[in-house]
Amino acid sequence: MTTGSSSTSRPAAADGGAISTFKGQERALRADRLGTAGLLLSVLAATAPLMVVAGVMPTTFGVMGIVGQPLLFVILGVVLALFSFGYAEMSRHVHNAGAFYAYIARGLGGTAGAASAVVALVAYSALQLGIYGIFGFEVSGLFATYLDLQVAWWIPALAAVLVVGVLGWLKIDVNARVLGVLLLIEVALVVIFDVAAVGDPAKEGLSLHAFNPDTLTGAGVGTALCFCIAAFTGFEQAPVYAEETSRPHVLVPRVMFLAIGFVSVFFAISSWALTIAAGPSAIVPAAQKQSAGLLFWLTESLLGHTFTDVLHVLFVTGMFAALLSFHNVVARYAFAMGREGLLPTVFGRTTGASGAPGSGSLLQSAVSTVVVIAFAVTDGKPSGDPTAPVLQLFTWFGSVGALGVTLLMVGASASVIVFFARRGSAGAQAWRLVTSAVSGLALLVIVGYTVKDFDVLVGTGPDSVLGWLLPAIIGVALVLGLVQGLLLRSRRPQAHARIGLGNEAFQLEKAAESAG
Repeated sequence: MTTGSSSTSRPAAADGGAISTFKGQERALRADRLGTAGLLLSVLAATAPLMVVAGVMPTTFGVMGIVGQPLLFVILGVVLALFSFGYAEMSRHVHNAGAFYAYIARGLGGTAGAASAVVALVAYSALQLGIYGIFGFEVSGLFATYLDLQVAWWIPALAAVLVVGVLGWLKIDVNARVLGVLLLIEVALVVIFDVAAVGDPAKEGLSLHAFNPDTLTGAGVGTALCFCIAAFTGFEQAPVYAEETSRPHVLVPRVMFLAIGFVSVFFAISSWALTIAAGPSAIVPAAQKQSAGLLFWLTESLLGHTFTDVLHVLFVTGMFAALLSFHNVVARYAFAMGREGLLPTVFGRTTGASGAPGSGSLLQSAVSTVVVIAFAVTDGKPSGDPTAPVLQLFTWFGSVGALGVTLLMVGASASVIVFFARRGSAGAQAWRLVTSAVSGLALLVIVGYTVKDFDVLVGTGPDSVLGWLLPAIIGVALVLGLVQGLLLRSRRPQAHARIGLGNEAFQLEKAAESAG
């Protein structure tokens, strides 16, 4: 990412551009909507715990043949904790719904910030779009199994687009309550499975073999890292809600570390529970045979048919929680970009009494509708398999989104180092700069593996054009953002200087007007 002007020398005065047309509360999201619990639940909902346990983990065991998946979650938890030391400290200085791109702009300049904004918008949109596919597929299966009713997958998917869109217009604290209830239920069900597995393990007993470093060997380790880091997606969203909390400098860092700690421990234990329920020597062949049905196959024998039926239903509600969480994030990125002139000004306004970013919510709903309909039109073509578009929507867009978010974390790591060095506080923040550098390099390696093994991630052959075409979506987003940033710098330098400042630019602007 190219650098632009330093955050310490960027003017905040208006240039007659988009940002100066907004009035009062339209310029800022409503504060005091979220406390620690609401923010934590909103963030954790995006991790979709049940979807990870039922979907990501069996794929990692079966496709990559990696028994040591629990150890991978521990390793990634450490890497992301190292990343968060600098990222959390940055959140004390920057409160902006643009989060990633705002942080990168404040460290690496407005041009890099503009590029990151487009990447973030595309990446988080892709993550949400992917879930619509698997959500529709699973709901369709529930109708067929329990109601003997055949419903095309795209019908429940479009219904979900509508409901998520409506909730996106409501107050964020209402959303947090919806997310909280759904999240707590799915977590409780996974915990019940974990306890049952520990209480009735396979013939190899309570083996800790999955935590043995020797299990992390072979060609599949790099790809497994790509799969597993996608399971953490969500913790980094805490700064997106900074403007809607009462004490962002305290709550945002607290929630990030709580989220990382919970996710790494929860997923390490749950993936270990899968290994002891099936047996360390049998988990890979079982995952290859059962695929995404592995968890349900194990609960059927451990906890019975009724529990498994409930798990199927809550699997769907957990995905809905993730849809709503990603929708809220994308809407806030669109709001921040509209407020700073990176999107049309209409996206930089909040909506009525709810104070929600309504235009950004509508944009995401419209894009989701178009994409779901496009995949619905291709049902069964040309392969003849009616589930092909559904699975492609999930795997293609999910992998693209995970690549984009990981790349943003690399950029944020670099930005933390430059930001504090430019402020003259490199000495005081030395240990945080070191952790940012270490985590940034580790995440860059994961980005490299993701691009290299993208054909494996999306289930295509090594000669398929999709192996480079899909990751190129993030590359194109990056280039478009860079071009936009460069054009702003040359044509509207004052607007370029405001990138990443968010509502702070408005406050400085008001102060300057009052002083004048």
